[in-house]
Amino acid sequence: MVRLTADVIAEAAQLVNPCRERELNLRSYKFSVVENLGATLDQFDTINMNDNDIKKLENFPYFQRLKILYVANNRIRKISPDVAQSLPNLEELVLNNNEIKDLADIDPLAELPNLEYLSLLGCPMCAITNYRLYVIFKLKTVRVLDYRRVKKSEREAANKMFSGSKGDKLLKEIANTFVPGGELDDLQKRKEKEMPAADREKIKAAILQAKTLEEVEMLQQQLQAGVIPGKRGKKAVNPEVEEEEDEEEEEEGEKMQE
Repeated sequence: MVRLTADVIAEAAQLVNPCRERELNLRSYKFSVVENLGATLDQFDTINMNDNDIKKLENFPYFQRLKILYVANNRIRKISPDVAQSLPNLEELVLNNNEIKDLADIDPLAELPNLEYLSLLGCPMCAITNYRLYVIFKLKTVRVLDYRRVKKSEREAANKMFSGSKGDKLLKEIANTFVPGGELDDLQKRKEKEMPAADREKIKAAILQAKTLEEVEMLQQQLQAGVIPGKRGKKAVNPEVEEEEDEEEEEEGEKMQE
């Protein structure tokens, strides 16, 4: 796994782009964590981090100069709550083709005082009804969303939908209540509850007795298929197959009688 180290940053391409802005190109390095950006010494107007494996937009130092950030084609699901404190002068943010699913996940962007251009095309949240109105309501400084200018009528519609008591109720329903690790804990508890203690002991014993990597992989495949080592899995219920088996048994019975 590639890390975004100070050496990687120092060796990355630096250029003056067509807009006469100093740009740092960190594209396609495939790093998953944003780190060590303090090594840039806040010398860039634009940073391009497209086509990496970033999972969360975080760990930015205080960048007074940075105005444009490209992080398209990553795996971003969350945005750090302190992003506005780190990037107070950010004007343009491109988050195309990431994994942001919930509308409330973009709420930290509402604190960016100078954000005017935002694109979220290709993110799962774009398929949510009233996605555009929610973004317009929350990010009041945004003038261009998904490369389309925000119209006055859209802003009025967004304010009408999300203002007042009904709007507050709707915002509470939209609010993200995800607890990190909560789903995994619930899944583990559910699995432990569903699986009898005897079966768990059989699994442990089979793993301890495995002598080769092939045996471990075979055990893993069996467990994924729902087969407990030393215990036959249940056959899938198929009425057509059962009828054919019954007919074959009847024919065999008739032959034996003859």
